[in-house]
Amino acid sequence: HDALPIYIKMKRTILLLAFVVTVSCMHAQRMLTLEECRNLAIQNNKELQISGEKIKMADNEKKAAFTKYFPQLSANGAYMWNQKDINLLDMGALSSSLSSSLGGLAQLPMIQHLMSGVNDMQHLDVQNIWVGNVSLVQPVFMGGKIVNYNQITKFAKQLAESMNNLQLQDLIYKTDETYWQVISLVNKKKLADAYVDLLRKMDSDVTAMIYEGVATEADGLSVKVKLNEAEMAQTKVENGLALTRMLLAQICGLSLEEDLSLADEKLDNFPVETTQASADLNEAFMNRNELRSLDLTTKIYKRKERIALAEMLPNVALAANYFVTNPNVFNGFKNDFAGMFNVGVMVKVPLSGWWEGTYRRNSAKAETRIKTLEWQDAREKIELQVNQSVYKVNEAGKKLIASSRNMENAEENLRRANFGFEEGVIPALNLMEAQTAWVSARSSLIDAQIEVKLTEVYLSKALGKLSANE
Repeated sequence: HDALPIYIKMKRTILLLAFVVTVSCMHAQRMLTLEECRNLAIQNNKELQISGEKIKMADNEKKAAFTKYFPQLSANGAYMWNQKDINLLDMGALSSSLSSSLGGLAQLPMIQHLMSGVNDMQHLDVQNIWVGNVSLVQPVFMGGKIVNYNQITKFAKQLAESMNNLQLQDLIYKTDETYWQVISLVNKKKLADAYVDLLRKMDSDVTAMIYEGVATEADGLSVKVKLNEAEMAQTKVENGLALTRMLLAQICGLSLEEDLSLADEKLDNFPVETTQASADLNEAFMNRNELRSLDLTTKIYKRKERIALAEMLPNVALAANYFVTNPNVFNGFKNDFAGMFNVGVMVKVPLSGWWEGTYRRNSAKAETRIKTLEWQDAREKIELQVNQSVYKVNEAGKKLIASSRNMENAEENLRRANFGFEEGVIPALNLMEAQTAWVSARSSLIDAQIEVKLTEVYLSKALGKLSANE
């Protein structure tokens, strides 16, 4: 009995610990690598999902166009109710004519029976009419419309795939750019925090030195001004980092309130290599989706030219039909179903549409020339873009080397300034100048490292090689 309360307390403690651990896990930061950010962005991007649906639409359009090669089978039916039947003869006038011609003979039973039979024969029961038709049409020659329409839908599907790839590359580049911007701001925040802590310590030291009479009030005010500037810069970096994290979360399809942590945040120096970049323009021309899309669009408009020509050519088709009617029109309009079939050839020759067709074809030719010129213009712009990307990669490498050397000099300058300030041979103003130079050099080094990363990604995009697995 004494052990029971202890067991209950232990159970409550275990449950409380489990709850605390669960809550801690729920509020823990979500660690993401660059590859995971890319995959999340690809999975959750709405524009990419829309372009995926457009590929499905184009594929179904292509399959629908292929069915035009096969016979088109259709069935029709109709029912009509008429208020009155049809009499082919005026029986009243006929009876009067017979009576005047035959006299009393017209009243003979045989004549009356004959008149009744004639009345039955000339009376058509059309109060309920049923009509049915089954038709089969097989295109033989449509001027090339079916063939060209199938080619258009084929190119349209390839165009949808090309546009999807283009959106994918843009999304990957945007994800990478935002990812490395977060890393840059994280390191700049560390730098700002360290600089603020350093100035706060220096402010405390200078205040003590003023109290001892080895520093002036002007030195103290100078330090406080620098401290205020550093705290303002620290706030700006913090706000920029928070907004950039939210932008990355939005790109990845995550909640804006989610606390993201990136795998490369802990790196103080990014492992970047400076290489002399070069590019193969032919490779870029083959890989760029913009050129592929314009090339496919040009092919589509060329096919539209041929369709415009096909509208001016004769159309030939085979036709087969089966008709069924009630009343039976083949046997005295009896109230039963009867039908027949027929086969034939249909030929349609446009006679008055040549002028309109010529204008339409000329319009299609103009559209084709427009797309050809757009393709040439895009090729020239891509060539310029690739060359610019190569220059930016090489320039970023040189800037990184220069920033690294500048950082070494700033560190050595700061070391000597600290030593001189401690020895009392260098005033506080000179020390702050050395600290400011060190912060600027460190910030420039971070920018140079990030720029190397981004220029490499931009070069891959310019060459059309940027993919989720790269």
